[in-house]
Amino acid sequence: MTDRKQLHRDGYALLRRAIPPEWLGDLRAVFDAGVRPSDQWPVPRGMDWRYSMLDDDAKVQAVCRLPQVLAVAGELIGERFFLSQVEGREPLAGGGHQQLHRDLSAQRPGDIAMALAFFDDYGPENGATRIVPGSHRPEPGEQPFDFTNESRSVQLSGRAGDILVFDVDLVHAGSLNLIGARRRSILIGYFSEPLYASHLETVSLRNVRMDTSERFEPLDSGFGKAGIPATSVPPYD
Repeated sequence: MTDRKQLHRDGYALLRRAIPPEWLGDLRAVFDAGVRPSDQWPVPRGMDWRYSMLDDDAKVQAVCRLPQVLAVAGELIGERFFLSQVEGREPLAGGGHQQLHRDLSAQRPGDIAMALAFFDDYGPENGATRIVPGSHRPEPGEQPFDFTNESRSVQLSGRAGDILVFDVDLVHAGSLNLIGARRRSILIGYFSEPLYASHLETVSLRNVRMDTSERFEPLDSGFGKAGIPATSVPPYD
């Protein structure tokens, strides 16, 4: 079907207003309560970002399990998968810029999907994510991607409650928070089931406190159906 083809061609879906609006106040409060300085994380974090420990919060877990998010993640991964990690991230004023990069698959292309759930409005002024559509699967013989070349990058823009779900190999980056406005989000990782053993080896380094034993199946019958807006959409409202 067209939606499935578009998702695999582009490597991402931006789900508008996926988080119920009435959840956002609580989610922002959970984020702020969970903020910890770099030296309180198992591995030091960047000083120009604010990081929040919130993976064991019930409402955060509910965001990670929204049906439309699981549908897109399952379609990208293509096999049984699990929720591996979730943490809060926010670029500070004058910080947050990243060079374009890939986070990289582990054992095969597409065995990890990521999601960014935005708790605040986001755009070029407050460090919104940049992506390069279609960059997750280079064509045979294609030159290696030049991560210093921004000509194909797209700056996302949207509202609190949007969720970006993407293939882990999609080229992407955070941007500079020019005006210092809040841009709270959670970064969620979904891993294919064969990665569970290696996941367990690093849970302490990643400060994973939540239960990761639940398994999800790709929703073959649900992808793109009514109520699951699993298509890529224009990056600007």
